[in-house]
Amino acid sequence: MTDSSAPTALPSIADLDPRELGGDGSILVRQRRDHDELDRMMNAYEQAPPGDPERERLWKDVVQLTFSHAFAEETVLWPLLRRLTGDGEELTAIVEEEHQAINELVARVEEAGPDDPRREQWIAEAFALIRQDIRDEEDELLPLLRAGLDDRRLRRVGAAWEAVRLTAPTHPHPAVPRRPPGNAVLGVPLSGYDRLRDLGARRAGLLAGAALGAAGAVLLARRGRRGTR
Repeated sequence: MTDSSAPTALPSIADLDPRELGGDGSILVRQRRDHDELDRMMNAYEQAPPGDPERERLWKDVVQLTFSHAFAEETVLWPLLRRLTGDGEELTAIVEEEHQAINELVARVEEAGPDDPRREQWIAEAFALIRQDIRDEEDELLPLLRAGLDDRRLRRVGAAWEAVRLTAPTHPHPAVPRRPPGNAVLGVPLSGYDRLRDLGARRAGLLAGAALGAAGAVLLARRGRRGTR
């Protein structure tokens, strides 16, 4: 028998159509579009035969989208959610822990050689965490934004989130804090370095300059994290 006094669960955004999510440009439509693309690429990676060069391209695309997407969430969405609801602190802390675990796993993959026997296991673990993160966001966190914001506000938040995502870091940086203002301040030089890597920059001076800036940001982040322990 159902307890009539229990709060009604909000529907997952996975079960709603774009109009119900606030229309084109809504943060919920943008989030689900990225989630669907991540799922598609992870499935394609898993179905490609070992040794297929397409697998490495897909992996790089998953990494770039995962980290730019998550950085924009941590900068724009989760602070907003913490202001909107009393459960926001607890819920965003869970997702931030997932993001940190993904950071650490992908960093191991990037540091490992292509023939490291542990690499595929780490990738499989990262994919499992990304899928869990998607489910937690679509089922638990993002429905609270739908309940708390009207369509116009959802579209405004969507535009802000997209602007951050387009300039966010695209690789793991486990030493960087998960919350503003630290993540935003330290993410600026790291984003420039990451995007030069993604473009395959040939100019040694540009890459070296970006690397120095990124190294300084990481050093500051590590000192800051030690100071908060």
